[in-house]
Amino acid sequence: MAQVTLEATEMTVLESIEAQVQTLSEKDLHEFRRWFQAWDADAWDRQIEADAQAGKLDAIEAEALAEYRTGSAREI
Repeated sequence: MAQVTLEATEMTVLESIEAQVQTLSEKDLHEFRRWFQAWDADAWDRQIEADAQAGKLDAIEAEALAEYRTGSAREI
């Protein structure tokens, strides 16, 4: 992938990225998508792990276990 230098303009970083993505060749766009999907999946995994460590998923876990124990859980 070509290296991009962002110049100080009125364009936001996001707008600049969008503009650069629109100029990618089909091959580079495919590679960018592959990279971004992997990066996004890793970010999601880190967030879920952080939420679990912080106890943010405890209520959901307790509800699911209660449903399982009472036999009201359903297979998905």
